[in-house]
Amino acid sequence: MRNDQGMRTLCDQIRQTAFDLFGYLRNGHLEKVYENGMAHRLRKIGLDVERQRALQVRDEDGTILGNYFADLFVENCLILELKACKALTSEHVAQVLGYLRASGQRDAMLINFGSSRLEIKKFVL
Repeated sequence: MRNDQGMRTLCDQIRQTAFDLFGYLRNGHLEKVYENGMAHRLRKIGLDVERQRALQVRDEDGTILGNYFADLFVENCLILELKACKALTSEHVAQVLGYLRASGQRDAMLINFGSSRLEIKKFVL
């Protein structure tokens, strides 16, 4: 787990990487293209990135209810949920918050590459 300053620095690196990738590709690609691009570019700057990492969803008594597969899991502490849609909706936000609560993770970012303008939201539980 990173301290708050470390998390801010990590999120800044991810934001800049997303802006750079979006500047190069623009919108119009499948989500998987952006996932591949983000994983590649984040690794190039020295970050540990896992793709489609299973995060266990547990009930309040610890019983495993299932798995959520994070698009990207960075530095073993930050979930990146990527979208390629016209606009982020309240359902996308609810999805990320649900994943945070159920998986026990603290930090997540939701990034949408699908609109004419890059959208990035940061979440902390």
